[in-house]
Amino acid sequence: MTVFGDTWAYLTDRANWSGDSGMLHLLLQQLLLSVSALALAAAVGLPIALWLGHLGRGGFLAINISNIGRAVPTFALLALFVTADFPGRAEFGPYGRAGLATLLALTLFALPPIITNSYVAMREVPADVRQAADGMGMTGAQKFFRVELPLALPLVMSGVRLALVQVWATATIAALVAGPGLGRVITDGFFRTNYGKGLAGAVVVALVALALELLAAGVQRALDPNPRESSPKRERGMSQDPPMLSPDAGATAS
Repeated sequence: MTVFGDTWAYLTDRANWSGDSGMLHLLLQQLLLSVSALALAAAVGLPIALWLGHLGRGGFLAINISNIGRAVPTFALLALFVTADFPGRAEFGPYGRAGLATLLALTLFALPPIITNSYVAMREVPADVRQAADGMGMTGAQKFFRVELPLALPLVMSGVRLALVQVWATATIAALVAGPGLGRVITDGFFRTNYGKGLAGAVVVALVALALELLAAGVQRALDPNPRESSPKRERGMSQDPPMLSPDAGATAS
């Protein structure tokens, strides 16, 4: 129980949250890295996956290429990028080479769920809906933006949501190459056998991951064009009052 007591003491000490090496500053660093990596992955992956899904071809190749990111360990990519000789100023904001390497590694890590979910979402738009749009004389662009994309958005957002939580949790490995983020608290705590400090950093990472998951889930529900009713009875069509038998009908039945 001493470790949990030390964890609570570390979390409730205001001195551990202030300053350039405080957990609040490190949390903001990791959040910036995660959001930037997700934005880059979405900017690259979404247009490709959505357009291929609209065309209905090329998806197998795109998904399998993106899945290479799942086969290659993120730490291996991080180590490769941090030692690479990038042209120009190889830095990401104030975080130096390690920040840029982490950003690139996390971007590649976020691509597979975004590309896979987006392509599948476009292909799962009902065929009769596509045919109805064609029957109304819609152009390809009109059908994409007014019919297919709104119906696909919930599943597309599901991929973005998954990528966001995964990227946030994985961003802690930046500390292994002297990068920014809460990973510094975790690695420093366990390296110095200060397990309360290390566990405190892990707890903050887990809590923020939960908050990001809930926020993304709310956005996903808001984008759903056909929100499901909260009551199971409504989904089964049982919300209506049951028909009542008249006395005459009861007498006849008897």
